[in-house]
Amino acid sequence: MSKRTLAWVVALLVVVAGLGVVIGRQTVSTTTTTSAPAPTTTTTLVEQPATAMWPFATSPMRFTDPLTAAYSFAVDFVGFTSPIVGAFQQGDSRSGEVPIRATSNGPVTTVLVRQVTSDNTWWVLGAVSGAINVTSPKALAAISSPVSLAGRSTAFEAVVNVDLRQDGSLTPVVRTTVMGGSMGVMGPFAKKVSFPLPSAKAGALVFKTLSAKDGSVVEASVMRVAFAH
Repeated sequence: MSKRTLAWVVALLVVVAGLGVVIGRQTVSTTTTTSAPAPTTTTTLVEQPATAMWPFATSPMRFTDPLTAAYSFAVDFVGFTSPIVGAFQQGDSRSGEVPIRATSNGPVTTVLVRQVTSDNTWWVLGAVSGAINVTSPKALAAISSPVSLAGRSTAFEAVVNVDLRQDGSLTPVVRTTVMGGSMGVMGPFAKKVSFPLPSAKAGALVFKTLSAKDGSVVEASVMRVAFAH
């Protein structure tokens, strides 16, 4: 082997060794925690936490503070346009509530949040509002088709819009309405709703009222449910 060939081989081995180091470094996964309000990306869970509906476990999105979790839930899950987020109200050391309003003087939708996983990120358990009081089904109930929807509400023209969702999807399994009270007067609603059995183990019932002005979401009550397979 000539000196020139030997020198070329040595240079090639150095380059290959250098690439090996780079490739080795790329296989090491790291988690970067960002400050509020930006979400952070962590390892994806296999299954959705039993009590939490947002974020989806199948998504890499996680929330390092409760306000961001509540805002994302209001916009991405419920459908608020530009909600106003109030101050976090601490419950126990790992949970609390975040008030959401569609407008500065609008009614409050209270988003329930909790750190349910070991990475201490924030998850949404549900939401409640004064204008939509759901008595059936109960939160975390196992439901089957047809499901009985009951409660009391007040809304524009008495109409409350209802979506049944399954984990991992924003597309409703079924969409319907219930009729309660109107003009600020609470009235009862009751309806049986049939739905195809979802593939997921659990999901959420989303009850929301819409603005008479532009059809945007005014307030919502959202509950976690399981599906009786």
